[in-house]
Amino acid sequence: MSVLGIGVDLVENARIQHSLDRFGDRFLHRIFTAGEIEYCQSMKYPARHLAARFAAKEAVSKAFGTGIGHAMGWKDIDVHRKPSGEPFVILEGGAKKLGEERGVAAVWLTLSHTEHHATAMVVLESAAAI
Repeated sequence: MSVLGIGVDLVENARIQHSLDRFGDRFLHRIFTAGEIEYCQSMKYPARHLAARFAAKEAVSKAFGTGIGHAMGWKDIDVHRKPSGEPFVILEGGAKKLGEERGVAAVWLTLSHTEHHATAMVVLESAAAI
């Protein structure tokens, strides 16, 4: 197994809250999947959880070296939780296609947030040795 890429991102929760206040559902549905929105809105402080998922999407795009845009969109990176609480990513659309082209066997994700910041770290792993 080999590491194909790593990505990290740090988001100020207030930035996400500001976008929610200013753009509301338009912002939510442009960036997040229905499952992400449902989960985050069920939490006491939704913006903290949305910020962590926003950071995860950025971190995945950085691990691929593409950013969000031409190769993949925001909703092509879908963040979920296992019953244990461990976050994981499902790649869809352009992100899935890019992952297949590059031989991504696993996407490792960790999230963390505080009152003011959220962060995500991603490692893309290949099944083949490089």
